[in-house]
Order: sequence, then C-alpha cells, then structure tokens
Amino acid sequence: MQREPVSFADPALYAARFAALWSRAMSGASATAGVVYGRLTQRYGESHRRYHTLDHIGRCLEEFDRAALLADDPDSVEIALWFHDVVYRPGAPDNERRSAKLFQECSAGCEDLALQRRIGDLIMATTHRKPLNQRDERLIADIDLAGFGLTWEAFERDGRQLRAEFAEVPDSRYYPGLLRFLCGLQGRQTFFYTDDFQQRYEPKARANLQRLVENLVARGYSAG
Repeated sequence: MQREPVSFADPALYAARFAALWSRAMSGASATAGVVYGRLTQRYGESHRRYHTLDHIGRCLEEFDRAALLADDPDSVEIALWFHDVVYRPGAPDNERRSAKLFQECSAGCEDLALQRRIGDLIMATTHRKPLNQRDERLIADIDLAGFGLTWEAFERDGRQLRAEFAEVPDSRYYPGLLRFLCGLQGRQTFFYTDDFQQRYEPKARANLQRLVENLVARGYSAG
C-alpha cells in the first residue's frame, strides 16, 4: 500500500514535487506551479508558526506516500495536504475555510471544476469537527493526526511547538480548550478512520491521548 517515499531533507525536493503535482492535476489554472509554491512557502514560513510549518507538510506527505494507494483520487488528497494549513492564525475558527478559499484563488481557471470542489472539501475535512464518510476525507484526516501515533517524546515535542504558536494565550484559556478537543477525540469509536492507520498507530495514539489528558487533569485543568 505504499508509494516510493520521497525524502524532504532537501528543500528543493518540495518544490520539484509540488511542480510536478500542480502541472499534472491543475490543467488550465492561470497560476503557475512556481508562483503557487512561492505563496505556499511564504505562508508556511510565517514567523508565528512553530508546528504548522513546511516540516508538518513534509511529514504529512511521508504519511501519504505510505498510504497513497488507499486513495480514490491521490492527486486531490496530495494537493489538499499542501493547502490544508496554508492559512493559519492561532485560535481562529476559520483557518481551513480560508485555506480552501486560497486554494480556489490559486487554481482559478482550472478546467476541472469538480476537482476544485473535491479538493476544497478535503481541506475542510481537516477541521476534525464532524464525522467523515468519504474515503479520501477519512484518509486526509488520519494523515493530519498521525502525529498522535508517534513516540511520547515526539508527540510531546509537537505539543510544545503547538503551545508556542499560542504564546499570547494564557494557560488558563489554552489548556481547557485543548482538553475539549482531546476529549472529542477520545469519544470516537476509533481514533483513526482507516484500517491502515488503525493498525499502525491506533494503540500508541490512544495511549498518548490518555496520558496527555491525565497530565492536564492532574495539573488542575478541565474541559468544562
């Protein structure tokens, strides 16, 4: 179920991969791959970002390469991954909607309007706010949350990076909000939607999630 993985140690590989993808999928789009990639890198390099950077996109693409054959429309999933966090203001409720809008702007003129709509829907699937039924929506949601299945040390590092993006938000506001999100994930019948991610990451993700919730509760925080 794997593609040949692409290493992202060299930043030039990001640009080459995106150029090939955009040229292949976005027939008729007025913006060139180079222009769009420049907008992406500018956004992902914003000074307030610590977790939602191009490194996160690289990690998502590595997960995608492992599971690409599970997708009905791999190119749509991959483009949505590139764009799903392109607009990011810490705490804003509409980051994904704005990211989808930016994709629509970048893909203006694309001859396949159904493809445009499909990619916009995939970006919105990464809000993790409602149950998902479509196969590719479930796959992109699993990819976005794959970090929950890392070692505790790596998972905790990601948590510190996320907290740093909310530097102006006091702990008394940040951690109750985080707990509400985590409790929502705990309430799922399974953490991941797809069998592939369940087999690889479900036990570790559940353990990390439980450990983090217990740590926050022990520190006096609640989701209420």
